[in-house]
Amino acid sequence: MKADVLLGLQWGDEGKGKIVDVLTPQYDIIARFQGGPNAGHTIEFDNKKFILHTIPSGIFNPGTINVIGNGVIIDPFIFGKELENLKANNINAENNLLISKKAHLILPTHRLLDATYEAAKGKAKIGSTLKGIGPAYTDKTARNGLRIGNIIRVDFLKKFNELKEKHLRIIDSYGFDYHNYLLDGLTFKDYEEQWFAAIEKIKSIQKINSEYFINQSLNNNKSVLAEGAQGTLLDLDFGTYPFVTSSNTIAAGVCAGLGIPPGKVGEIYGIFKAYCTRVGSGPFPTEQENKEGQKLRDEGNEYGSTTGRPRRCGWLDLTALKYSIMLNGVTLLFMTKADVLNSFEKIKAGIKYKFGGKFIDHIPFEASYEKLEPVYHELDGWQSDINNVTNPDNMPQQLTDYIKYIEKEVNVPVAMVSVGADRSQIIKL
Repeated sequence: MKADVLLGLQWGDEGKGKIVDVLTPQYDIIARFQGGPNAGHTIEFDNKKFILHTIPSGIFNPGTINVIGNGVIIDPFIFGKELENLKANNINAENNLLISKKAHLILPTHRLLDATYEAAKGKAKIGSTLKGIGPAYTDKTARNGLRIGNIIRVDFLKKFNELKEKHLRIIDSYGFDYHNYLLDGLTFKDYEEQWFAAIEKIKSIQKINSEYFINQSLNNNKSVLAEGAQGTLLDLDFGTYPFVTSSNTIAAGVCAGLGIPPGKVGEIYGIFKAYCTRVGSGPFPTEQENKEGQKLRDEGNEYGSTTGRPRRCGWLDLTALKYSIMLNGVTLLFMTKADVLNSFEKIKAGIKYKFGGKFIDHIPFEASYEKLEPVYHELDGWQSDINNVTNPDNMPQQLTDYIKYIEKEVNVPVAMVSVGADRSQIIKL
């Protein structure tokens, strides 16, 4: 067997959690391979709404094993809150959840460092979620990090304190007043206490050498879906640097984040919204800072599930979408939030850019620093409610035309369209 991959093709928030939840019954194992609690995968069913930051989105299917891979970084405090929320809804995640011993920990001081660095940047800040992601990955790369496997070793507290003191010296050198800084509404001292309480919860969850587990499962013909976080355009190497996340969000990250060889990667599912959004700073060529942008925000309830920040909104960028498809080798596309466009008379799609006095059909290096002017193709909107449509034969012709236009431009078929927040609001094409 080969592991299939599902990932976002834009700047995150594409609706990956819902699609993973929909696909989960087809798989034996769902595995997260990168990112941390900066993810906010939202799943809705039975009039309930769940937001998962670290736990894979297959957790609601008791017959599916969920794996947090080595490429993920974990904040025990946030992870513990996730477990509590699930348990309050009669979902015992411990029953079908496994954690890689090699997954790295986000310490409370990593979050303080994140806030320190962001404050020091002033107007040049990158729009961090302030979850300690960058500093934790920095320590991982610098070989200073602590991993899940360390929490059961006798020297864990010693190693923790050494790293904590190192962080505090850096924070003090910036003059950052962390004593009055609140972490999720808590003082640093209270947050740290709850962090250690959550460590005890993690000790009760089965910890594995995930690279062996995943490869042996594939050899035993178990089906695996690797679940990505963030989005391709936030990839550390290929995104709009420096306004990116701190991990490789593209399909290549699966191999490092789960320990599987390239030859064991199967289908690549790419998720994209029918329009575009972005949280925080950074380039966004098709952004609409006008009534249309606000309408997209209102209709799509575009506010971050992790941060609560209003998302920047704009039209679909086909040049960027083709770039993401190329980087990932996408074999099937899933389009989400098509229903957000229900009331638009006209819908636009960016097809190329004007840059340096020329028209270009690629994303240049300079796109991270200089503005690209989008060129649009305009289509008719469907101006009807599609939220309850599940049969493709009942789709408005304008929606069919929009999908066919996208398929023609990117040369990859759209296999599924999401028309609402609930897991049942899906059109399979």
